[in-house]
Amino acid sequence: MILAVESSCDETALAYFNPHTGQAREFLHSQLDLHKEYGGVVPELASRAHLEMFPILLNRLIASDGFTPDQVTQIAVTIGPGLAPCLALGISHARSLATAWKLPLCPVNHLRGHAYSVFMDLHSADPQSFSENLSRLLPQLGLLVSGGNTLLFEIQANLDIRILAQTIDDAAGEALDKGAKLLGLDYPGGALLEKNAKGGDPEAFDFPRAFAQKDDMRFSYSGLKTSLRYRLEKLQDREVEKQFANLCASYQEAVIDQLISKTHQALIHGNYQSIGLSGGVANNLTLRSHLTRLTDKYHCPLFLAQPRHCGDNASMIAFAAFLHPQASQPKLELQPALTLA
Repeated sequence: MILAVESSCDETALAYFNPHTGQAREFLHSQLDLHKEYGGVVPELASRAHLEMFPILLNRLIASDGFTPDQVTQIAVTIGPGLAPCLALGISHARSLATAWKLPLCPVNHLRGHAYSVFMDLHSADPQSFSENLSRLLPQLGLLVSGGNTLLFEIQANLDIRILAQTIDDAAGEALDKGAKLLGLDYPGGALLEKNAKGGDPEAFDFPRAFAQKDDMRFSYSGLKTSLRYRLEKLQDREVEKQFANLCASYQEAVIDQLISKTHQALIHGNYQSIGLSGGVANNLTLRSHLTRLTDKYHCPLFLAQPRHCGDNASMIAFAAFLHPQASQPKLELQPALTLA
């Protein structure tokens, strides 16, 4: 059994995972209501909530059916990237458990957890044949889209990850949330933007796509947000209300089109056996639909992270510890900045 701790942002999460059966048990507390009134995550409040919730979740885990500490063979913990005070709370909690239960600590990169999460269903369906089945899917072209990160990368045959493209400013999820805020929608706005975009014309408004050149493998969304703000300033309130669905659909399409365009470029220039989509924005049905059409065109298998594993969760951290084990480290170092080490 692997017991995992995740606290990179505003989700407090514990999970234990059995590599032999592929079964995982998850315990998660969302801080959505806590941060809603501020329109975004407040690190100090998030870290306090982690401090309060970890003992509660641990008690629930210990009281769950079939769990005993002597079944656990290692403790996995997210070391970054993420919010430094939140990461520190999770690492402290994991270190305490490892000391009390005399178990090794396994540091896990949060982005690796997302990247590998697309393989969790494949493993749980047939753990005994997983390695053989996985080898047929590598190298994989992966797209990770979340509120804090936007990455296009290659998972190589040895499970190392090579970044092909990343954002130079805002992440796609952040652009969706901030665009929604400009449109007067509540936090978190990405899901509400998607909801209000239904029935709208994605071509009604011409929003910019950064780095449209085919050979420029970068993402950028700061200019898109500025374009939306200027557009709204030019429209009367009644016109915004009348065109609201079209505005939402067109803005969302501009975000997604950049993701699909760069994925397309990487796909046609690489030799990939599959494509994976992970991260919080991977739950966006429009993005999933666009990517499905692209992969169908090239007859390339598409692996989507399960909705419950798209957001921050500890199960993917446990799975990453199993799939990409790290040497036990008595002293874990924070990685708050973007890295896939």
